[in-house]
Amino acid sequence: MKLAALAAILAAMAAAGTGAQPPFDLVLRGGRVVDGTGAPARVADVGIRDGRIAAVGRLARAPATETVDVTGLVVAPGFIDVHTHADDLARHPEAANFTRMGVTTIVAGNCGSSAVDVSAALEEIRAARAAVNYATLVGHNSVRAAVMGSARRDPTLPELARMKALVFKAMADGAVGFSTGLQYVPGTYAATPEIVELARVAANAGGLYASHMRNEGTALEQAIRETLFVGRQSGARVQISHLKVDAKGRWGASAAALKMIDEARAAGQDVRADQYAYTAGSSGLGIRFPSWALEGGRDRIAERLNDAAVWARIKKEMLALLQERGFEDLSWATVASYRADPSLNGLSLAEVAQKLSGSRDTGAQLEAARTLMLGGAPSMVYHFMDESDVERIMRHPFVSVAADSGVLEPSDATRPHPRGYGNTARVLGRYVRERRVISLEEAVRKMTSLPADHFRLPGRGRLAPGSAADIVIFDAARVRDAATFDAPHAYPEGIPHVLVNGAFVVRDGKPTGERPGAVLARSMLNQR
Repeated sequence: MKLAALAAILAAMAAAGTGAQPPFDLVLRGGRVVDGTGAPARVADVGIRDGRIAAVGRLARAPATETVDVTGLVVAPGFIDVHTHADDLARHPEAANFTRMGVTTIVAGNCGSSAVDVSAALEEIRAARAAVNYATLVGHNSVRAAVMGSARRDPTLPELARMKALVFKAMADGAVGFSTGLQYVPGTYAATPEIVELARVAANAGGLYASHMRNEGTALEQAIRETLFVGRQSGARVQISHLKVDAKGRWGASAAALKMIDEARAAGQDVRADQYAYTAGSSGLGIRFPSWALEGGRDRIAERLNDAAVWARIKKEMLALLQERGFEDLSWATVASYRADPSLNGLSLAEVAQKLSGSRDTGAQLEAARTLMLGGAPSMVYHFMDESDVERIMRHPFVSVAADSGVLEPSDATRPHPRGYGNTARVLGRYVRERRVISLEEAVRKMTSLPADHFRLPGRGRLAPGSAADIVIFDAARVRDAATFDAPHAYPEGIPHVLVNGAFVVRDGKPTGERPGAVLARSMLNQR
């Protein structure tokens, strides 16, 4: 018997003899414990006291305020999603699309987009009392825009100093690292030395560098090389965001990408990655246009798109990029949310072109893309990846699982990527149970201790005495994602209970309304 379990039982017996309060607020009885370390599952009880795990073992005689029988279910650490866009959590504090996936901790501020005033953002989260634990990165695009707008040039020395000061303050206020979105305006206009300088500020404060890289397909290896260079020069731990191969002509290049990560790790660099479990991505429509055409904001973009000569140049470059990526047209792009005309939501660009012009050919699709940009640049879903790359990346031991989603609420009007409702359940159902790509224990490790350690979130990611009682309880035989691309607003099945800091946020498959989440500010975390 483990010492912690024996101590718990002895304490329980002593309490029973003295009339003291029961030693546990809650005991989860008889579950199949998968502790997050990758160790084999074992049947054990879990005792919780004051929001923390007090014991894991045989607790049959230990009294508790409440006991829940979870026989036949898996008991695991709450899932940690380190790549979210839940920066608006204060306005949607229940975060049901995350909690019902078993996610108990989220990291926002990814892809270069975050609050610039991290202190104010974290205080707003505290006041809102969210259902999940929350940490944030500070985003390069947001910092650059605050200093330089959308200028397509290098910063002046005073501008770089101001950006460094903003990153420094954000880290002092609690950010856990620095993120870039190098395919987005204005971050795409930044040269590597600028990124190194800003990442170094974060690294000096103990933060990591998380990057949506400059290219995830046609120049994947070059982009990884730049990312690793930034990490080495700045001294920052590196997180490659949503690792993928998004160009048909490069499918299979995940093998080379993972080899580069392995070689960097063998050389002593701390680099890891994350992924979502789908062959489609999601982003704005603007990412399909040449970056130079997006400088200066909406009015300048409209001027270019309405100038026949400039539009001809843009269209030529878009077509060349399509061909370089191995695609003939944009039929793999689907409208997720378009405020100017919601009737287009869910349609591919080929279908949009047919509706707007009566033609589905490539030229008509490019014209449809121009019309949508002029109307307000919709969010899109892009079906541009291959299953073999997804599975190869998933097998890598230093790739965690992350949804790349914001807080979502059920709606009949929009067609967001289903990853925001089903990502973790899809890993457990499709890739563990059905396809056996990875084991159950490995999947849980990828969603718990692996991201917790890299982002330095102590007390999270493991089922062990002293850890926060963030716990997900699921049925390994039933868990599955129910959300699809055609009907994305569907919660997963087979996850009956989720606890955050010892309180049920999901019970018997339904949200409880409890909001016990904590703000995980870097300044409050133990540094290692």
